[in-house]
Amino acid sequence: MPIRNAHAVWNGTLREGSGTLKLGSGLFEGPFTYASRFETGKGTNPEELLGAAHAGCFSMFLAAQLTKAGFPPTQIQTTARVHLGDGPTITLIELDTIATVPNVDQAKFLELVDVSKKGCPVSKALASVEIKVNATLVK
Repeated sequence: MPIRNAHAVWNGTLREGSGTLKLGSGLFEGPFTYASRFETGKGTNPEELLGAAHAGCFSMFLAAQLTKAGFPPTQIQTTARVHLGDGPTITLIELDTIATVPNVDQAKFLELVDVSKKGCPVSKALASVEIKVNATLVK
């Protein structure tokens, strides 16, 4: 499996500084600041990108589960709301999913939603992934 990359640069202090977040594919690069992360300022933030990743991962995983069970979906739309609380700490991620799935009953659908909530790789990473840091100081 491929290794995915992303890059971040932060310039300055926490409150007055600014930075950019960039996907390794080059398909997205956006500015972020204290205000865009902790207030309502212009720009993106790590939590927004995490929410997009989680929504995409969950949707794909649910599609796989439904297809495997014999109910190929027509469309799955997922919205993620990432709550950032004191600490700062991510305190809650809410996933809202609307799925068009012919011939599946509500009970089977909800069963596969629960499997997907627990099994998608981003859900797993948020629960129990070891974090390693390779740090270099430049003077």
